[in-house]
Amino acid sequence: MKAIWNGTVVAESDDTVVVEGNHYFPASALKQEYVLSSNHRTSCPWKGQARYYTLFVKGDANPDSVWYYPEPSEAAAEIKDRVAFWKGVKIED
Repeated sequence: MKAIWNGTVVAESDDTVVVEGNHYFPASALKQEYVLSSNHRTSCPWKGQARYYTLFVKGDANPDSVWYYPEPSEAAAEIKDRVAFWKGVKIED
């Protein structure tokens, strides 16, 4: 699977976990040269608190378009050390 934004592959892995229709890639698959930390946080009733990254590719920013759960709940343990995407990031085979 590939995560593509602004014409660039920002993550790639054959090992994704699908939860609620979202592909969670291993955190190590995320290309760090395209990632900036974000202070944004959200909370999910069953997964826990999510943190975010902003993608920065070819001079364009996509704020808070990558999320992860640093300490997911026991029910969501399978997404520990994984990232997912939204806000126009395309997931392709």
